[in-house]
Amino acid sequence: MNALLFPGQGSQSVGMGIEFYNNFNFVKEIFRQADEELNFSISKMILEGPESELQLTKYTQPAILIVSYSIFKTMQDEFNVNLSEFEYFAGHSLGEYSALVCSSSLSFKDALYLLHERGKAMQDAVPLGKGKMIAVLGKKINEIKSLIDLKDNNEVCEIANDNAEGQVIVSGSKYGIEMLENNLKDNKIKFIPLKVSAPFHCSLMKPAAEIMREKLKNINFKKPLKKIISNVTAKPENEAEKIKNLLIQQIYSSVNWRESIINISNEKVINFVEIGPGKVLSGMVKRTIKKANCFSINSIADIKNFTNELKK
Repeated sequence: MNALLFPGQGSQSVGMGIEFYNNFNFVKEIFRQADEELNFSISKMILEGPESELQLTKYTQPAILIVSYSIFKTMQDEFNVNLSEFEYFAGHSLGEYSALVCSSSLSFKDALYLLHERGKAMQDAVPLGKGKMIAVLGKKINEIKSLIDLKDNNEVCEIANDNAEGQVIVSGSKYGIEMLENNLKDNKIKFIPLKVSAPFHCSLMKPAAEIMREKLKNINFKKPLKKIISNVTAKPENEAEKIKNLLIQQIYSSVNWRESIINISNEKVINFVEIGPGKVLSGMVKRTIKKANCFSINSIADIKNFTNELKK
């Protein structure tokens, strides 16, 4: 069996998707629709930059959806990849919206609107400089949890992403994260500060979740055609109202990506196909499931190579 994976924030780069844009008129139409829906030229930002604008969360989130959806449609409509053979769809954080669009649960137009609003809400939830995120490397999640020792109840330090074996992201208030950094140094555990504009996927994001609760209220979700893995539960969730509620929770909850991939693998899925910019998710899968076959699709050549593999 096969699973489709959709990337989240951090996979963006200026020029992503340009090959698809230049070669297929229906991709140009997807970009045009996005400009019209958002009422500004996000297509120019994606194709030409500047990078400083594309990195802003309110632009990054819809931009990654646009490119992921364009690649999905190219595989489906131009290369006739039989996507009925893909039983599971999973997206990392904002990538869950891409998964919902590609499984016909959520319209592309509604997803664009929601991700632009989600990006703004998440950006505005915490004043600049008040939050921090770090990647902790080489340790299991329980070992990291045991080092989170908050003596000040006003501080926040929480697991934001359980990405893969040996790669856990921690998010929180600046001082809360700095206390953890001191513990990591004392225990000679490697960590890397992340260049992010806000502390995502922790309780500091609850104001953003409340904003998105209102934004999601009148959006129509259908039952997805595929099994959508929720970041929050790491399990398939197919009821429209439950999906809505989990998208709200996702904003301030940990992204349980490692557990999601393990659960998919336990359903005898061998092939994991990442659709969208970058190769981040493929790397995470390889670290977690040693025998997995991983494919990253972000060029026309990638699609051709993948279709050749399917024929073998």
